[in-house]
Amino acid sequence: MLTKKQLDLLDFINKRMQRDGVPPSFDEMKDALSLRSKSGIHRLITALEERGFIRRLAHRARAIEIVKLPESLGGQPAGFSPRVIDGDRPDTQPSGAMELANLDVSELPIVGRIAAGQPIEAINDPAPGIAVPGQMVRSQGRHYALEVRGDSMIDAGINDGDVVVIRETSEASEGDIVVAQIEGYEATLKRFRRKGEMIVLEAANPAYEPRVLPRGAVSVQGRLVGLIRTY
Repeated sequence: MLTKKQLDLLDFINKRMQRDGVPPSFDEMKDALSLRSKSGIHRLITALEERGFIRRLAHRARAIEIVKLPESLGGQPAGFSPRVIDGDRPDTQPSGAMELANLDVSELPIVGRIAAGQPIEAINDPAPGIAVPGQMVRSQGRHYALEVRGDSMIDAGINDGDVVVIRETSEASEGDIVVAQIEGYEATLKRFRRKGEMIVLEAANPAYEPRVLPRGAVSVQGRLVGLIRTY
């Protein structure tokens, strides 16, 4: 049995996923349920997960999968299928291009988008994957890719629309560019620094102020090891 608030939240998430293909943000959930703080949403999300109605996906903020729905909501989870647009493709290889099969490459999943601006909840918009040079993923550990949204890291050579290659780790050295998760759900790409008992998330763009947070509010999800850019 679900409480009314749990049922209302599940219904709201399901409708938004049917409409947009991605879950709503915590702020949108809070407003939809007329709650005063996001802590109430965290409790409702945890309760729905414990009861097997939703699943939170690891290493992705704002990534919720509906596993099942109660009969009162139709009994089926929301689905989202991307459309494939047909188009012409050249039959010949461009001059000077190398066959992919001849290169040392690895394919990584693009697990979503991440903010390189004011911290926002990373958008779960999975793509099939991307081929990256093998030398980017030779270090030990799991690797994944994220599409960058925003301009806060442009002075570090990271532009809006770039794909960053991330090695999964919870450790960071001074000055590393990391995927930082803030208070359990916000995610951002920033340079990592320590200042006493505080963590500083530093942009590479003078238009953005550094974000200074308590150690317990920040968890490192991965470290930047490469970047892919298309033109």
